[in-house]
Amino acid sequence: MKVIISGGGSGGHIFPAIAIANALKARHPEADILFVGAEGKMEMEKVPAAGYRIVGLPIAGLQRKLTPSNIVRNLQLPFKMMKSRRMVKRTLADFHPDVVVGVGGFASQPTLNAAASLGIPTLIQEQNSYAGLTNKTLARRARTICVAYEGMERFFPKDKIVFTGNPVRDMIENNCATAAEGRAHFGLEPEGRVLLSVGGSLGARSINQMLLGHLHFFRENNIQVLWQTGRWMYDEAVAAVDKAGVGQWVKVYQFISRMDLAYAAADIIVSRAGAIAISELCLVGKPVVLIPSPNVAEDHQTKNALALVDRGAAVMVRDADCHTQGLRTVKELFDSPLQTREMCAAIARMAVRGSADKIVDQIDKLLP
Repeated sequence: MKVIISGGGSGGHIFPAIAIANALKARHPEADILFVGAEGKMEMEKVPAAGYRIVGLPIAGLQRKLTPSNIVRNLQLPFKMMKSRRMVKRTLADFHPDVVVGVGGFASQPTLNAAASLGIPTLIQEQNSYAGLTNKTLARRARTICVAYEGMERFFPKDKIVFTGNPVRDMIENNCATAAEGRAHFGLEPEGRVLLSVGGSLGARSINQMLLGHLHFFRENNIQVLWQTGRWMYDEAVAAVDKAGVGQWVKVYQFISRMDLAYAAADIIVSRAGAIAISELCLVGKPVVLIPSPNVAEDHQTKNALALVDRGAAVMVRDADCHTQGLRTVKELFDSPLQTREMCAAIARMAVRGSADKIVDQIDKLLP
């Protein structure tokens, strides 16, 4: 059994891809799995670390901010696309996959298009409540489309859609850690209130700036913070916490690898509204303040967040308002135990378990 999984660019695409691969190997230990990603992106590090081979394509996206360097990059795109297509054709010819799975990201388009043109069955895993242009285009020739939200027939042919939910990391879905274990791991006081702030695998500038501008807030309100900054603002955050003298309350991390323990330690979570983050948060079942990124296609993070807000499962603060309203909203939740209990119950009802296995069920159906 040979399967190619293609896509990446961020943790929101990579972690589901690895979860699908792990579920495939658990069911089919003899399966040969190859990833196809984009050069220079996170998948080129994370996939080998998970024990899988990956081919990197020289593909990239259109740069919308027209600086001189970005104009040069945009002029190079047609040549990168042509080279990527040649590499994909060679990879398919050498590997002979039985099925090709696309999880979104730059690499998935040439890979799934080439596979479909050769008659190789393709499956799309759409993570968001609002489908992206790439997946809408690929859907025409895909055999199966696995989705995580209801109502996706407005984007895809109804007869191809299977509701599976989004696959998440096993450490999150099967998290047995206690709050005490989580707090001990991160050096937090066992009692008291804990806020977890995450902006996705690459960080979130506006969320980071919200915390940077109000470090005194945590000391004044005796709130401990686990703060994942991402790569770009880590050094600035560490320096600011040290200068403000709030290291007792604020623990800064560039990337938290043990998210199971971080989720266990937290009372309230501040997060972006990427599809995989939301799927994880539903499984965690704790009060969430969602701050959707405005810098995504079709504003799909806001649509993801509203799917929870409309059910009373989360609170949303717009990115433009987070500096003034974000921490005020956090404090209101800390001071409203009845509201937070209701939010916990509502978000837990939205959790979908076993998503990776459900996707493997669909892959099995496509095997010759």
